[in-house]
Amino acid sequence: MTKVKKERVSADGDEAAAAGGTEKSYHELIANVNTIAQPLASKKLSKKLYKCVKKAARVKNIRRGVKEVQKFINKGERGIVVLAGDTLPIDVYCHLPIMCEDRNLPYAYIPSKVDLGSSAGSKRPTCVILIKPHQDYQEAYDECLEEVSCLPKPL
Repeated sequence: MTKVKKERVSADGDEAAAAGGTEKSYHELIANVNTIAQPLASKKLSKKLYKCVKKAARVKNIRRGVKEVQKFINKGERGIVVLAGDTLPIDVYCHLPIMCEDRNLPYAYIPSKVDLGSSAGSKRPTCVILIKPHQDYQEAYDECLEEVSCLPKPL
């Protein structure tokens, strides 16, 4: 079970085709996003959030899944809530943004639950993650917190 290095194709952006065609581009992922997925993180912010989730998962400082995140939001835990925009049915997690707004927690949607789960170190897709602050990744956390807080809230 060794890792196989991927070859660089050309500079015209065919990295997804080189990886076997399994990775989708940001624009393809946005096509599958729900109607309630507002505020949706930009491509750049999504990458930063994935990296922050990966760092937090390494330190075991995340809460994953609707049930666990909802429980700890109710207990008053602080952090950034990252929701996947392609979760169906939306009834599963449509109450979480309201809970976040009531408790002044920053939240953002990202386009893919598969990418969110894999960045958390899981093989299963995850529809919501709460990133808690920690000193090991404080700079990345603060940067994500600032950008997510600046996103416009839905009406």
